[in-house]
Amino acid sequence: MKQFQVQDVQQNIQEAIEELWEEEVEFLKEIGRHKSTLGNENNLQRYIKKYLQGEMDLLTDSFSVDPKKISRYENFSPVEWSYSNRPVVVGQWRTDGPKIGKSLILQGHIDVVSAEPEHLWSYEPYNPIVIDNKLYGRGIADMKAGVAAMIFAVKAIQKSGIKLGADLQIQTVIEEECTGNGALALLDRGYVAEGALITEPTSLTAVKSQIGVIWMRVNVSGMGAHVERAQSAQNAINKACYLIEALEKYKKHINEQEKHDDFKFHDHPLNVNVGTIKGGDWPSNVPSECSFEVRIGLYPGTDPSKVQAEVKNWLFEAAKQDSWLRDNLPEVTFFGYHATGVELNTKNSLFKTLESAHQSITKKDLQYTAFTGTTDCRIFEEFGIPSTCYGPAGENIHGIDEYVNLDTVKTATQTIAAFILDWCGVR
Repeated sequence: MKQFQVQDVQQNIQEAIEELWEEEVEFLKEIGRHKSTLGNENNLQRYIKKYLQGEMDLLTDSFSVDPKKISRYENFSPVEWSYSNRPVVVGQWRTDGPKIGKSLILQGHIDVVSAEPEHLWSYEPYNPIVIDNKLYGRGIADMKAGVAAMIFAVKAIQKSGIKLGADLQIQTVIEEECTGNGALALLDRGYVAEGALITEPTSLTAVKSQIGVIWMRVNVSGMGAHVERAQSAQNAINKACYLIEALEKYKKHINEQEKHDDFKFHDHPLNVNVGTIKGGDWPSNVPSECSFEVRIGLYPGTDPSKVQAEVKNWLFEAAKQDSWLRDNLPEVTFFGYHATGVELNTKNSLFKTLESAHQSITKKDLQYTAFTGTTDCRIFEEFGIPSTCYGPAGENIHGIDEYVNLDTVKTATQTIAAFILDWCGVR
């Protein structure tokens, strides 16, 4: 296209985003009202599928994850729950004519973590509210705002009467927060493309690498008794605390090792977090059992199975220093995340296209981040699809009073639209 035509197209789309802005915010509020925690994603996925089909005339599909079918992949994560009535969703906008650009996936997850304890929130976590141009709610930043941005970027292009030169997909997935199996199922079904943009809340930066993650459960046995005989009993909670302290030493140990190049400027890139603990059933009983669950980070290039073996051995060695635990070793199992870390090729055309789009909207150079968590980028990498994350800015993600900055949602929407035009081409 001639330069003046490109400028005209971009201008028309930016005007369309402005015209659709109030609708975009209302859409974000609506999807934020759905309590789409693990196992409760169905209603929101049905709503999004209906929206993509009815409001945007996309060819839609939805289906449940089949763990047996995807278990052969490196990034498959074993689960202990059902996939019934928990679909993944895709909407396709197929190009009308010969392909002149590159096909694209816009992807976001709709699952959110728990908002508990809800009484600590200043506002109801599932009744989003705008205060000082910040939209508060659980999952609003991570990552329903990004989902709204990618959908309305496409809707603005449609409103402008633009036809793309390559196929585009909008994918909304489950279980990014615990497995990545939702993204894996869509790609395994054949919903692939030449590039993927995940609209995670990156504060308008691009992810260049990310940590891998594993989940571990530790079951500890004690010897229960009435509290009046506590001196001759073995308190499982106390023994669990002993092992948790050993994990604190493990965390210190792994962060003292040579760091991956992308994470040299992080003081503490590998986190070992005890996220849940359960034990005991009565204040006057010495508990016989206690279990706790842990999230462990690992660098790109490290085999998750190797880390599983390492941390299990670390716990057993610590247990052997305790007179009770040495004869009653903890039961260590792994579930959920079995996620590799990844380094992304920032020199490929996807990053160059995003750099150009970001600069055209913000008038600033695109910045890169090494993320100390994981995203579905690793799933696309396994399929050989170049990808990165780029989305709005928020705070208190996974915490109390999570919010997204609405100005950055609009900027993300504008940048994503500009990226789509350049990547897919305009007919």
